[in-house]
Amino acid sequence: MSALPDIHPLPPAAFRAVRTHHAFEGCVEQLAIAIRLGVYSKGMALPPERDLAEQLGVSRATLREAIAALRSAGLVETTRGRGGGTVVKRVPAAKRARGKASILVRNAELLDSLVFRGIVEPGAAALAADRDLEPELRAQLKSYAVEAAAAAGTPAYRQRDSRLHLAIAAATGSELMMSAVTRVQADLDELLQAIPVLPVNIGHSTTQHNAIVDAILAGSSRKASRVMVQHCDDTAALLRGLLG
Repeated sequence: MSALPDIHPLPPAAFRAVRTHHAFEGCVEQLAIAIRLGVYSKGMALPPERDLAEQLGVSRATLREAIAALRSAGLVETTRGRGGGTVVKRVPAAKRARGKASILVRNAELLDSLVFRGIVEPGAAALAADRDLEPELRAQLKSYAVEAAAAAGTPAYRQRDSRLHLAIAAATGSELMMSAVTRVQADLDELLQAIPVLPVNIGHSTTQHNAIVDAILAGSSRKASRVMVQHCDDTAALLRGLLG
């Protein structure tokens, strides 16, 4: 089932200005993360260079160098001329971390991100439920939940999962919320790559995703927040148990 990127694309608040001394590397990192998390999925076009450079706080020359690096990695392809642009060619392959050792350097930061996630994502779900969402956005949330469920057991699941969470954040209408959820989803992705895929957990997550989206669409902020708390707690417990 295809997504609805042309109806209601995820907002650019997933990006933040990169550090001046590492502008090129920062651009490559943020663009790759945005593709991996589904802000821009396969077949979607990146924003125009002028807009994207402004969002990232870099020169267009630096942005072009970063896009060239993504092209070299086979992640995007660029067409010049009228109607041209840069389109996502494929999603970065997940590289499974080599056990606990690979995340020890950022261990405290990543664990703190799980705590932060347990606050910000339930808040996002509640805020989204309190808003009068446009029909297109309501359809997008439902579609992304269906797509995540359909991808269970496949390499595409993690991206579909994170894309749903980012869509919920986008539904709040808050750029700060979108930025915060993007950050915790990026950290979560790093942690999840260090553990095996567990079908039972995926099944629980699918049930919770559906309940969260249903609550948001029904305008039940309390239920949306409560189920998201459970969802975040379950994932955090799994990670703490398997990673220590």
